[in-house]
Amino acid sequence: MAQQHLDPTDPTVRAVPVSGDALAGYLRAQATEFLRSLRQHRETGGGGAPTRAGSSVGENGSDESVDAARALRRSARRISGSLHTFRPLLDPDWSERMRPELAWLSGTLAREHAYSARLERLIGALNRLSGTSFPTQAGPEAGPAPKSNLTIGAAKAGALLDRQLTLARTRAHSAALQALGSSRFHAVADSVAVLASEVPLTPAAATADLSPPAAAAESRLLDAVGTLPLLTAGHPYNAEALVHGLSADTAPQPQDAPWHQVRLLLRLHRYAREVLYGEECPVDVRLLAAGQALNQHRDAAEAASAAASAARTPRIAPATAYALGVLHADQRHEVEAARFAFQQSWQKEAVPTR
Repeated sequence: MAQQHLDPTDPTVRAVPVSGDALAGYLRAQATEFLRSLRQHRETGGGGAPTRAGSSVGENGSDESVDAARALRRSARRISGSLHTFRPLLDPDWSERMRPELAWLSGTLAREHAYSARLERLIGALNRLSGTSFPTQAGPEAGPAPKSNLTIGAAKAGALLDRQLTLARTRAHSAALQALGSSRFHAVADSVAVLASEVPLTPAAATADLSPPAAAAESRLLDAVGTLPLLTAGHPYNAEALVHGLSADTAPQPQDAPWHQVRLLLRLHRYAREVLYGEECPVDVRLLAAGQALNQHRDAAEAASAAASAARTPRIAPATAYALGVLHADQRHEVEAARFAFQQSWQKEAVPTR
C-alpha cells in the first residue's frame, strides 16, 4: 500500500519554521502540568488501598486522585516523547537520563489501572457470552443464571480471573505507592521542577527548525504502518490471524508486536504535532480514530493473553477451561475487529477540524 504523507499544500502543515522556543514552551507547560497533577494527587490522598475496579493509585479510589494520576502519566508521556523526537535540540546527557526515568514512572503508574480495566473487560465479555452476570470483588451481585455448560464454566472462570487480576492490581498498587515514595521518584520530580523553569536546549536550538524532527517522527510512523498487513486487515474476519491467536503457545503473539509499535509511533507523531502547533494544534479526526482503534487492539490482545494465562492454571475444571477458551477466542476476534477499524480509519483522508 502506498504511504500517505502529508500534502505540502495542506493548511495544517506549517510553512513558517518553528524555532526551539516552541519546544521549550511545550516542555515547560507539560512540566507545570506534571507538578500540578502531583500536588493534586497528594492533596486528594493518593495513598490508600484500591477498592474498586477502574481505580488507580488513590485513597478509596477517589475520582480526583484517579484523574490526577492519569494526568501525571499523561504529562510524563508527553515530556518523554518530546525528548525522544527532538533529542538533537536538547542537552544529550540530560535527556538520556530523563527519558527512561519518565518511562519507568509512567509504566509503574499505569499498571494498576490496566489490571482493573482488563478485569472489567473480561468480566463484561463473560457476561455477554454467557447471557448472565457474575460478581467480582468490586462488582455487582450476580443475576439469574441460565443453566448451561458455558454459564457454569463462565462463573468459575470469572471468579478465577477476579482472583488473579485483583491480586495483580493490588500488587501494582503497592508498587506504585512504593515508587511514589522512593528517592528515584523524588529525583524525577526535582528534575521536572527544574524543567518547568529552565529547558536545557542546545545552543543551536534557538535558530533550529522543529519541522524536520517532527517530519521524521511522521516518517517513522508511516514506515511502520507500511509493514502492517492492511490488505488482510481490510476484511472483518481474518481466519489466519485467529489461528495464530488461538494457538497454545505461551509466548506473546508475534502478529501483535508491529501493531503495538505503530500505536507508540502514532502517539509520538501526535505529540510532535502538539509541539509544532501549540494551543492552535488542529484536531485530526483520522489520527484520533486510528489511535482509538490501536488502543482497543492493545486492550483486547492483553485481555486475550490474560484469559489464556488463566486457562493454564493447574487443576481447573474442564468447564472452566472451556469458558476461558471461548473468552480467549472472543478477545482475539476483538483484536481483528480493532485491526479492521484501524484499516478503515487510516484509509480516510486526513480532515482536520477546529
